[in-house]
Amino acid sequence: MNLDVLYEYKDTWIFKGGNIMGKNETKRDKFVRLAETRTNKIISMIKLLGNCSNTNIYEYSQDDVDKIFSAIESEVKEAKKKFEIVSPKKASKFTLR
Repeated sequence: MNLDVLYEYKDTWIFKGGNIMGKNETKRDKFVRLAETRTNKIISMIKLLGNCSNTNIYEYSQDDVDKIFSAIESEVKEAKKKFEIVSPKKASKFTLR
């Protein structure tokens, strides 16, 4: 048993931080659970960032906005690349012809 498990209840493990995982959780189940949670957190944070657009409260330049969204878009591209399925390259023999 993982040392981060606080306690075990029926067919479920309760981890530090409140994470809950079934003992028989499949890789797919784990992906769905984590991806949904993390995606919803990201969406919430983007909405919070949008609140910074209120010019009655904040002062910013277009350059600031461009830098923020450039950084976000760059990270999204990097994360998306990790999900791309890369087909293995076929081994080719070296030739001078």
